[in-house]
Amino acid sequence: MADTTRTPPRWSGAVDALARRVLGPAHRPIVLRERHGVPRSYAYHADGGVLMIEATDAVAAAVGLHTYLRRECGRSVTWDTRLPLRLAHPPHVPLTHGTAETDQAYYLNFCTTGYTSAYWDWGDWEREIDWMALHGVTMPLTAVGHEAALFEAYTHLGLDPGRIREFLGGPGYLPWQYMGNLDGFAGPLPASWIDGHRDLGARILERQRDLGMTPVLPGFTGHVPRELVPGRTRSRAWHGLTTHVLDPADPRYPEIGAEIVRAQQRLYGTDHLYAIDPFIEMVPVDADPAFPAAVARATLDGLTRADPRAVWVLQTWPFSYQSGFWSTDRVTAFLDAIPDERLHLLDLWAEHDPQWSRFDAFDGTPWTWCALLNFGGRSDPIADLQGAVDRLGEAKKSAHPPTGVGLSMEGTRNNPAFFELVADQAWTRTEDVAGQWLPDFVRQRYGGDDPALLSGWRGLLDTVLGASNVRIFPEQFNGVLTAHPHYRYLEDPERHRAEVTGLVWYPWSRLLRAWSDLVGAAETDPALAEGPLGHDLADVAMAVLSRIADHRHLELVEHAARHREVPERLLSRFLEVFDDLDALLDTRPEYRYRTWEAQATSWATSTEDHRVLADNARRVLTVWITLDNLRLDDYAARLWSGMVGDYHRTRWELWGRLLPEALTDPERAASRLEDRLGDHSERFLRHGPAPTPASTGGTLTLSRRLLDRYGSVDRPGADAVHH
Repeated sequence: MADTTRTPPRWSGAVDALARRVLGPAHRPIVLRERHGVPRSYAYHADGGVLMIEATDAVAAAVGLHTYLRRECGRSVTWDTRLPLRLAHPPHVPLTHGTAETDQAYYLNFCTTGYTSAYWDWGDWEREIDWMALHGVTMPLTAVGHEAALFEAYTHLGLDPGRIREFLGGPGYLPWQYMGNLDGFAGPLPASWIDGHRDLGARILERQRDLGMTPVLPGFTGHVPRELVPGRTRSRAWHGLTTHVLDPADPRYPEIGAEIVRAQQRLYGTDHLYAIDPFIEMVPVDADPAFPAAVARATLDGLTRADPRAVWVLQTWPFSYQSGFWSTDRVTAFLDAIPDERLHLLDLWAEHDPQWSRFDAFDGTPWTWCALLNFGGRSDPIADLQGAVDRLGEAKKSAHPPTGVGLSMEGTRNNPAFFELVADQAWTRTEDVAGQWLPDFVRQRYGGDDPALLSGWRGLLDTVLGASNVRIFPEQFNGVLTAHPHYRYLEDPERHRAEVTGLVWYPWSRLLRAWSDLVGAAETDPALAEGPLGHDLADVAMAVLSRIADHRHLELVEHAARHREVPERLLSRFLEVFDDLDALLDTRPEYRYRTWEAQATSWATSTEDHRVLADNARRVLTVWITLDNLRLDDYAARLWSGMVGDYHRTRWELWGRLLPEALTDPERAASRLEDRLGDHSERFLRHGPAPTPASTGGTLTLSRRLLDRYGSVDRPGADAVHH
């Protein structure tokens, strides 16, 4: 039995405040005790109306609280749970123990700060930090406010404040600035943003530390403003954007790195963990195999000058993304330049392209198994739940198992089952998702036992959440809804047919049955549609209508190619899917584009600030870079109202209107289409989406309407002749 003392732990106030936020001010009494002399763990029991939680640390106590809520009260706290919970607490609960599977649980990706949380305020972050604690996160990447540290460091080093803000660029693109991908893009950074986010970053870190987390803060990647070291930088390119890096042999390299860390320490303190990725999607500027090791030594030198206890947290993404360059010898030479005790590796896409198995579990260097799933924060409901836990299970059984489990998604607030499942693996081992994990997930998500809910989720697990051997990546065909329109489909309709049919690798009727089950459960208890079930109804409709749109587009292309005509009826049938999906998405605040832009512009204190913030919000979800550089066009495409019903629909309508011309003069039609698409994108960047008709009805009403319209066919395109 663990040794516990009757003195409340120093973290008891923070955990009790968390409980009040989750349960309301009148929650049942909770007594917190600290456990000593045992591995990371918790134990809880209830007697006489009082809940006792003993834990080794604050995060373990939060996990214990969440486990109590899930197991004993039948409710989980997810991203879209309505708080505070209204619960019936059992008066007596037997002693229940839990022990952590891994020492750490890592959370977030630099890109998440651009694709999801770019414009969050304290209320958003407070809710998110609570989610982290309840799900066992110990190592959150915390980049909010890093721009203030860079501003202070570069000011101290002699740069003009205006030039620093120009170098830092637009607020929505700061994560890529921190990774060294951008110089001064889509800015300048508003001065008021720096001040506001200096304070916000400090508040976030204070709360995370109060709850026992050890935040990971950004560090120096070698990327600098050219004026700081005139004539001594080398240029490199990322998707056509040029940045400048200092040579690791330059004595100023460690000096600048140390100055940035010191500025950050003055503002925020430190937990001695630093996220630094000098080669994210950019090969080193010097082809010498020894060059990456030189970068490693200079980076570590700068870190340890400012923080002798520094540990470098490094993503393995370059080894996957540019595996042709990062040979075993190059990776080994790079990592060998960093002592094991100074390094923690994040195997960023381990559920699909694990690097730990390629590099012998990194030969004993501490590492975290991470699940990425989505790129660009895309909202498509797709995942491989069983495959993820199978691959994590293999890693846990290896000779050098991970010391942590992590979530490294590029965007949150999507595919909740996948991320809840992986987060659970820091404290448990799931072998059978369908039989062992899913029933509890469904019961706890909704707080009820309607068999239709579990049946619906089993259908999702059999279809879109069972994407075994399906590569989930935006740089391939993911459906037409958010794709950039073109006329190459006419040249090879058979290839397009293979693309479209390949996205339905599961029994179509099973997905429709799952949709029907969830809609039926919501009709039995309409209040559920106001909470997480409403989100899930939008998701499953998104899954169905995306494939309907693909097949209606295919039908139109094949008819045009075969009959050399474009019936208005077929074009209208294709475009109506956009209207229907947009109307449903508009019933959910998290799926409205205007929610995103309103958050962005809420930070503006001047007309110029408003312009920059609105531009950033629009740009990153559309062209990403510029109209002259579409290398990342639609990378972060969203199935959100305003985007589906205006931005994407208008592009496809332009395509359809020129389709007759494409049958006779494809080159001219393609050129005219690109001109019109460019004009449309420019209008969107300037003005945002055009107003769309207000939805008539709520999530449940529209879900039933769409289910009746689209849910009775045996395959996505089967209603072509009789609709």
